[in-house]
Amino acid sequence: MLLSAVVLLSSGTSRAQTDDGFQPAVTNVPNAQYPRIGSDGRIEFRIKAPDAHKVQVQVGAAPTMDMVKGEDGVWTVTTQPIVPGFHYYYLTIDGVTVDDPASYTFYGVGKDSGGIDVPENGADFYLLKDVPHGEVRERWYHSKTTGTWRHLVIYMPPDYETNLKARYPVLYLQHGSGEDETGWVKQGHANFILDNLIAAGKAKPMIIVMSNGYATKAGVLPPTSSAGQAPGPRMPSGLEDEILNDTIPLIDSTYRTIADQSRRAMAGLSMGSAQTLQITTAHLDKFAYIGAFSGANFGGGPVDLKTAYSGAFADPAGFSKKVKVLFVGIGTAEPDRIRNGVLTLHGALEKAGVKHIFYEAPGTAHEWQTWRKDLYQFAPMLFQAQK
Repeated sequence: MLLSAVVLLSSGTSRAQTDDGFQPAVTNVPNAQYPRIGSDGRIEFRIKAPDAHKVQVQVGAAPTMDMVKGEDGVWTVTTQPIVPGFHYYYLTIDGVTVDDPASYTFYGVGKDSGGIDVPENGADFYLLKDVPHGEVRERWYHSKTTGTWRHLVIYMPPDYETNLKARYPVLYLQHGSGEDETGWVKQGHANFILDNLIAAGKAKPMIIVMSNGYATKAGVLPPTSSAGQAPGPRMPSGLEDEILNDTIPLIDSTYRTIADQSRRAMAGLSMGSAQTLQITTAHLDKFAYIGAFSGANFGGGPVDLKTAYSGAFADPAGFSKKVKVLFVGIGTAEPDRIRNGVLTLHGALEKAGVKHIFYEAPGTAHEWQTWRKDLYQFAPMLFQAQK
């Protein structure tokens, strides 16, 4: 199993609320009382730095806030209400940006970062519940494509080890820019989302494979960036060959999968969404389900469906015969440059008559609460009997 802070991060029940309505964040390390989250979404930060002259904190994209030093050398500040969901945050002490030692760290924005999970009232679909749980495993393998050792995080459904005659469909699920293959479990709680959906009979048991989205062919210098590209050209990345020639064969030869197109899905968020569209549309013989979360048509320009995405949408009827579900998701509060691109693609698909599902997560931005909701909506559509 993947040994991490996962179990501590989402129980939502192990932290006692104080009389003032605040409770320690579930993302805190054991016994850390701060940061604390109020019932209204405010966050109270504290750190002891008696020799510091200036301490600041920044949560996500919110403005940096100055903390106030007390006589005991403890610096404190309470934020305005923060939107629900997972947020990276940073402390700056005398000009040096550091992670809060009271918080678990999560790989994001290209490094390990402190993180805090602000609860959303009434939303428990991604929390740890008293239901049968699958396993999260790790697997290392040597990639012929990249010539390097690579790492997978794999979710196995709850009955995988008991229902030994069963074979399972597979969802390949990609992370976003600056994150890695651990993100969908540690930040996104994909394992709990699937546990809860499967227990409720809303989703089919499935294997989920989470791969690192940075892959460069052996002997090729890595690109400076693989995000922000137009939809037509191929992104300069070896991930396509890596997924098709290394990852899928490894998974199908190692685990009890149903190794055919009708039982294989791929989805991703942001950069992983663009990668998903690139790979799946070029290989419709390999994937029957496609999920694009917050990452289609970066830049927002016009989309020519006759040529974009390998021309896969040029024949809507033919596309629909091969692809059972095309899911396009976005948060209503995402940045315009991302939201406009997704809306433009959605409009082009509608105009061309390409069958797809369009979902808007209410009030969420370019962050994990959007992508948790996308997965929650998308997973029940996978591998169901088609009408």
